Amino acid sequence: MDSQLPLTDRRFFLGHFAGLGLGGTLFPGVLWAHIKAGAEVTDASIIAAAEIAGMTFTDDERKQMLTGIKNQPALIAQLRAVPLENAISPAMVFNPLPTNAVLPTGPSKAPVRSHVTAPAIPGNLEDLAFQPVTVLSELIKSRKITSTALTKMYIARLERLNPTLLNTITVTRARALGQAAAADEEIARGKYRGALHGIPWGAKDLLAVKGYPTTWGTPAYKEQTFDEDAVVVQRLDAAGAVLIAKLTLGELAQGDIWFGGMTRNPWKPTTGSSGSSAGPGSATAAGCVGFAIGTETLGSISSPSTVNGVTGLRPTFGRVPRTGAMALSWSMDKLGPMCRAVEDCALVFGAMHGPDGRDRSCHDTPFSWNANIPLSKIRIGYIKSAFDLPMTERQHLSKPFDDAVLAVLKTLGVDLIPVELPELPYGAMRLILTAEAGAAFDEFTRSGKVNQMVQQNPGAWPNTFRSAHLIPAVEYVQANRVRSVAIAKWAELYKTVDVIITPTNAPNQLTATNLTGHPACILPHGFRDDGTPTSITFLGSLFGEANLLRVAHAYQQATNFHLKHPTLT
Repeated sequence: MDSQLPLTDRRFFLGHFAGLGLGGTLFPGVLWAHIKAGAEVTDASIIAAAEIAGMTFTDDERKQMLTGIKNQPALIAQLRAVPLENAISPAMVFNPLPTNAVLPTGPSKAPVRSHVTAPAIPGNLEDLAFQPVTVLSELIKSRKITSTALTKMYIARLERLNPTLLNTITVTRARALGQAAAADEEIARGKYRGALHGIPWGAKDLLAVKGYPTTWGTPAYKEQTFDEDAVVVQRLDAAGAVLIAKLTLGELAQGDIWFGGMTRNPWKPTTGSSGSSAGPGSATAAGCVGFAIGTETLGSISSPSTVNGVTGLRPTFGRVPRTGAMALSWSMDKLGPMCRAVEDCALVFGAMHGPDGRDRSCHDTPFSWNANIPLSKIRIGYIKSAFDLPMTERQHLSKPFDDAVLAVLKTLGVDLIPVELPELPYGAMRLILTAEAGAAFDEFTRSGKVNQMVQQNPGAWPNTFRSAHLIPAVEYVQANRVRSVAIAKWAELYKTVDVIITPTNAPNQLTATNLTGHPACILPHGFRDDGTPTSITFLGSLFGEANLLRVAHAYQQATNFHLKHPTLT
């Protein structure tokens, strides 16, 4: 996170966008979680623990509890003796679907794309650096340019700009050039795999890539390697895409600070790229990759898409398999594309989605991109209270940009439906994330490796991981029960609309939709006086990415904010 970002202040990013680390004073807990095996648990221990948990017990009640609680440290020690790799998920699997919901079925259809005319090849190939996938794919398909030439151009650009932007951890040169050569050979003999064939891309460095380090952005894992590619990497390989780099992330998926420094915003390199998909946001905005893959748990696609002025898609929870990706929160982690345009996101997502048989949260539902679906067939709402807030009461002072989005849609013939978000304690439900993150990095914390992390402050992971041990198990379960209420209420909301437009910074929308698993598309909708971009967010129904992207695409085609790019040398 960056304290100088005009979008918000550091505290807001810690709490709402990158928002993955929570201070330990926010939640009650159980004192005996820190008692070592073999240590004596006394009546005083129970009194102290009860006070922290907000409970009161009589003398007789504490006496009855004491025998059982004395056994807890030994039982916990037995559990901790079982080795648990980060990839091992809990037996409980989160499902964002409300009761009696029916998933869409049937096969995905071939994408119906917008018409794109391939431009002439410029004298300097770097003039193609900011072209979207839709254009690059036409150039490759028509053999006006080779994947090898495009790959070499992007690698050279990455290597030249990385000392300034710090958005790349590893350039996968040998792998990339091999893939590019193979793509060129296939295309030359008439085998064209589709829109991603030969397109260079970058992966957030929490996706495993065989033969290269997967660092998770933090010193303790700088040399970590895996023997198998992440499933998303495998699927993009199968689509013919060319992986050219492992891109930066804030360490262990928070913020934009990693062991090599702070990833920079290409629009204003004195500031950070935000996080935790900091590298994908920065590299895409800087024209260093054709597209990138990021992840979001609580804002890690939304925030860097906003700050870097790129178009990001956070899919429905359970749409894309996370096999081979670092786990932070098993019930909230999501993988999605970060691109230069909405249609790019649709094409990349089309290659990513669907179950792999290993990520048990992943559902088998079709996705069919059609750029020509009439908007009249899609019910479009907007969060009225968020748009009605006066400038003086709005965070980030984005009202003129937000209002302009509604005006554009009205010119497209959209009949906007006012809606309001269900009112629930979404902030309190964030203890779900804290507890799951603490579990994902439990051994890392207890071993002391957490002390090697670059960031050591109240809002950073070390403090959050320790604090997670003081969240009562009962409250974690209760928070998930309240989450079930939220899912039901959001299901009612989406009976009246298919897509909802919201200011990106609208109160509660980011936390709420990450908890309920709804998809979002974040795209630029203006620029401040200092030249940095702003964003608007489109929210879709569960597994409703096709309608979501269609509406966002229509808005984007009627504006030109996504066509602007930073000036870099």
